[in-house]
Amino acid sequence: MIAYLAQGIGLGFVGAAHPGPFQTFIISRTLSSGWKRTMVAALAPLVSDGPIIALVLLVLTRLPPSLYRVLHVASALFLGYLAWDAFHKWRRSGDGPVLSDESGRRTLVKAVVMNFLSPGPYVFWSLVAGPTFLSGWREAPAFGLGFLAGFYGALVGTFAAIILVFGTARHLGPKVNRFLLGLSAAALAGFAVYQLWLGILR
Repeated sequence: MIAYLAQGIGLGFVGAAHPGPFQTFIISRTLSSGWKRTMVAALAPLVSDGPIIALVLLVLTRLPPSLYRVLHVASALFLGYLAWDAFHKWRRSGDGPVLSDESGRRTLVKAVVMNFLSPGPYVFWSLVAGPTFLSGWREAPAFGLGFLAGFYGALVGTFAAIILVFGTARHLGPKVNRFLLGLSAAALAGFAVYQLWLGILR
């Protein structure tokens, strides 16, 4: 049990700390809306991963390459939309401190959609987490559940910590906040282009 719990915690921390589109999204949202309205986005994997896990475990390692291409393109389009939204907030921040009035519920919906469209969770659960979970479950259901508890505890906890850190950074001054917001918009745009390249040109 301890071994599977430890594996889950380690993989959850690595998954949340590794730079990617989702991390960039929550940073951008924190800078524009504040940590209180963004904190709910840390729960997005708990909402979106259920169907992903069920699908992957059902057809583990048998997903056709064409499906990944579709996911890459869909992810690119949604990331492009998020990049444009962040860029728009960056432009507005030139007139003073920017504070989006977007509700935590809408932020959660966007985070769930982005996580669901991203190929990352499908690949991760196909190649890493899925086999580990199944191995633990076959030994004893409690082992598999321990892996899930460790993984999502570390994943959500690390996302929450990232949101708090950048929520503090918002108060370093409007120039710092505007720079970080512009940087996150550029990063989201870069991820969108990369996902499009993976889906169409690769």
